[in-house]
Amino acid sequence: MTSASDSAPPIDPARPHLAVALDAARWIRAADRGSDAADLYSGRAGVVLFFLELYRATGDAAHRATATAGADALLDSLERQADAGLYTGLAGIGFVLSEVGRHTAHERYRDGARRVAATLRDRAAAHGTGVEWNDTTDVISGSAGIGLFLLDAAEALDIPDGRDLAARAGRRLLERGRDDRGGRAWPMDDASALLFPNFAHGTAGVAYFLATLYQATGEAAFLDGALAGASHLKAIARTDGDVCLVPHHEPEAAGAPLHYLGWCHGPAGTARLWYRLWQATGDPAWLEWTGKSARAILASGIPGRETPGFWNNAGLCCGSAGIARFFLGLHRVTGDAGYLAFARQVGAHLLAAATRDESGTRWIHAEHRVRPLDLAAQTGWMQGAAGIGACLLDLDAFQCGAPLPIPLPDAPF
Repeated sequence: MTSASDSAPPIDPARPHLAVALDAARWIRAADRGSDAADLYSGRAGVVLFFLELYRATGDAAHRATATAGADALLDSLERQADAGLYTGLAGIGFVLSEVGRHTAHERYRDGARRVAATLRDRAAAHGTGVEWNDTTDVISGSAGIGLFLLDAAEALDIPDGRDLAARAGRRLLERGRDDRGGRAWPMDDASALLFPNFAHGTAGVAYFLATLYQATGEAAFLDGALAGASHLKAIARTDGDVCLVPHHEPEAAGAPLHYLGWCHGPAGTARLWYRLWQATGDPAWLEWTGKSARAILASGIPGRETPGFWNNAGLCCGSAGIARFFLGLHRVTGDAGYLAFARQVGAHLLAAATRDESGTRWIHAEHRVRPLDLAAQTGWMQGAAGIGACLLDLDAFQCGAPLPIPLPDAPF
């Protein structure tokens, strides 16, 4: 662990993950002042979610106050949000407001989440046999992610028409898929020259939403669409050595294919589809595909070595925190001690990669693989200290029996 000053507080050896998460909160409080971005990916919503998790882990009212103050700012921002997406706009903000309301018993936050759902209903544009909010299909900012929020809201906020609106989004996505190699593939949008087949921007994420829709509605067409997406992914995956690695993009460039490992474009995200299909169908073959994705990461040599798809990134999206949380989720549902051991190994890597000094703890890393020298410390959820801190709280939960983390709408475990 790097440290620029001896004034950083000592780490409690009994609960090191919690200690570093608390010190990250200290840095976020100082660094996040004046931030205008409200989204879940890198803005205020993700920071609010982290402080809510800290409150649940510690019972400290100061963290609750930080979370509710941030949630009040989110309420004030709703009319200014043009983006509808789960990680980039209203849907993610609505999810965070719903969770703050659930864990603080303040109804104004749940009312704010209901306002978000109503706004999404009003903004849904009819296309084909369904609806969409923009030209994007994916989990990050498109119909798949927005639909996942609507399904969550239907249950958490008792909004039955949220399920109906999500189903209309699913019907539109079924129309937008392309037949490809015995299955179906979804482009991120109509302008994309490349297909990104994994979870964040492509087929795995869309198929995950369709499988989740099938669970919620029982409509066979949604399961058929999800299975068709899975067939496409299996057709393009590298499966030698009993692993599953889906390429970052198609068509692949000449030479060695590029395989990411994290949530966004790698097995830590795409395995969510395999697991969801097992939940939807009961077919144990999908659990084996989940294991193949895990084995691809275990065989890669990380976190001790970098690969073309695992670079100097500690975040939930592309890097170590997302991989650690994936293995923690797998351990929860399988009981496999090896998964927990690997998650703890990656957690130790996160602790070692932290910068700690008098201002607090943060992670200075490269968000983008193609810009490895563009280093920065961020406060947010998917690339910053909030999300990494939440991963550390997840690890702490296994050590001391603290509450398990709040599952996001795209989390199957």
